[in-house]
Amino acid sequence: MTDLSAFPITARWPAADPGVIQLYSYPTPNGVKVAIALEELGLPYEPHRVSLSDTDVKSPEFLSLNPNNKIPAIIDPLGPDGRPVGLFESGAILIYLAEKTGRLMGADATEKAQVIQWLMFQMGGVGPMFGQLGFFWKFAGKDIEDPRPRDRYINEAKRLLGVVETQLEGRAWIAGDFSIADIALAPWLNALDFYGAKEAVGWADHPRTVAYVDRFMERPAVKTGMTIPAES
Repeated sequence: MTDLSAFPITARWPAADPGVIQLYSYPTPNGVKVAIALEELGLPYEPHRVSLSDTDVKSPEFLSLNPNNKIPAIIDPLGPDGRPVGLFESGAILIYLAEKTGRLMGADATEKAQVIQWLMFQMGGVGPMFGQLGFFWKFAGKDIEDPRPRDRYINEAKRLLGVVETQLEGRAWIAGDFSIADIALAPWLNALDFYGAKEAVGWADHPRTVAYVDRFMERPAVKTGMTIPAES
């Protein structure tokens, strides 16, 4: 049996089957990326629900795996050199899983570069900007009287949606065939519904993007991954 005792996080979230990938996550746009990828790739895994409260993400056990105190994180008992490996950052995990399986990252070096390009577009642009939009539109920031922060992120979200809309002309997926770039991007586009900000950013004015998210959400692996880790 695989021994994961070198990872302190397993003391707080014990592994029932230490021989499969351990997923520590919560069903946010970043969190569901990894669950969806694992489902799409058919990799066996064991999900552990890590709440966003300081009690969990700032616990010594969680920080031992991710010092940046953010979900998701994984332990793969069968790392590339045959030893267990722990990883955090959703984009890095997606690349790792795609390379582990040789799937969802293009058929050649050029396609791989394009997939990573659009993955980075989500990681560096859509995720941070939409997250700030959510803060200033739905959460505590909405009570700030100065409209400039809110307007800044509304306008940036509109700009990013325009980039996606243009890229989707004549294609079903963001970088050619379905890939980890879509798994990264679509949950964040879908988050605009959760934030109640679709009208504010002109969602209906981006028909290719609307159809893209609808197409993504109909995939069986997505339907499952969007609910993982489930409530205990």
